[in-house]
Amino acid sequence: MLNFVYDNKTTLIFGKGTHHETGPLLKPLGKKILLHYGSGSIKRSGLYDAVTASLKAAGVEYEELGGVQANPTLPLVYEGIRLCREHGLGLVLAVGGGSVIDSAKAIALGVPYEGDVWELYLSKKQPQSDPLPVATVLTIPAAGSESSPNTVITNEETRRKLGYGSPKLRPVFSIINPELFFTLPRRQMANGVSDMMSHIFERYFTRTPHTDLSDSLCEATLRTIMKNARILNGNLNDYNAWAEIAFSGNIAHNNLLGVGREQDWGCHAMEHELSALHHVDHGAGLAVVTPAWMKYVSPKHQEIFVQFAVNVMKVEGSFREPSAIIREGISRLERFYRELGLPTTMEELNILPGDFPLMAEQAISVRGPVGSLEKLDIRDVQAIYRLGCSNFQHA
Repeated sequence: MLNFVYDNKTTLIFGKGTHHETGPLLKPLGKKILLHYGSGSIKRSGLYDAVTASLKAAGVEYEELGGVQANPTLPLVYEGIRLCREHGLGLVLAVGGGSVIDSAKAIALGVPYEGDVWELYLSKKQPQSDPLPVATVLTIPAAGSESSPNTVITNEETRRKLGYGSPKLRPVFSIINPELFFTLPRRQMANGVSDMMSHIFERYFTRTPHTDLSDSLCEATLRTIMKNARILNGNLNDYNAWAEIAFSGNIAHNNLLGVGREQDWGCHAMEHELSALHHVDHGAGLAVVTPAWMKYVSPKHQEIFVQFAVNVMKVEGSFREPSAIIREGISRLERFYRELGLPTTMEELNILPGDFPLMAEQAISVRGPVGSLEKLDIRDVQAIYRLGCSNFQHA
């Protein structure tokens, strides 16, 4: 196990009716805030009215900025920065899912920064000035951004999707009410499940030895997600299943599962190019890239993939035939994705092999080879993209 420091300042307010506490929770933190959200869904559901009523009752003034899209983009971030500076706003409240929260963090990061906030995403330098505090009301359990230090933004002009991380970006509090998830379409539930599972995979598949506790926590969280995703696949109004999914998604990406171990993040780097160039849903892209990556790297790292197949996917077989156990484990993961209606091939995403060279080049352009379990250069990345094609599914 590696040395580590773990510090999570985010307070979780979890359970039924908790979104009505937004105003009183914010009042000690700032009297003037930016209310940031996505499309009109929070207005149609009544959540917007509930949150703004709570803010007004608590005497919290706000400016608002809606319009966040999936794969949030820079122009709206710039507009949020302008609003915060112009009106002297001291906190960003994100009411939405991972995209809204990522956009809110980018705004919070950019307000005190003297240059272009995109420079930080390119350089990965830590901010000299503290970002504005961020708080969240979660509407989609998936990204875990409600208590993570990370944010991902897309620059549509350069067609780049980049992440940035700083401990200073962890939200001060996040409200998680599983009742708010009942109106989500099945597609968003499935994409969210794929995303949170990938957050665990990026930590679980490691070269670091002696990680028994975090291995077991990863495996238990994966099993919990899969069990409750199947329940939701049959009934999207099951409160207890949503509660399990929401808490699991938070645990998956608050980095508790990643402490003391070298992390990978190759699949995320490769998938970001699918989202940036083809506007693919992040979870859908991960459902294609992840099994392809597993097929490519597992022959050199059989022990951890056998462990995954047996402990998570419940594969039985002779340990004298580890390759067969691994293949069946990956196959069961693909079948689970298909059970939820997720794609498992590039063709289903309308991505053609002719796109692979550019995607691979951009995946490694900022920091060089991606991944940690296995360092992947441009040829490796292209090979993994090809394994995501239907004619390679049984290679």
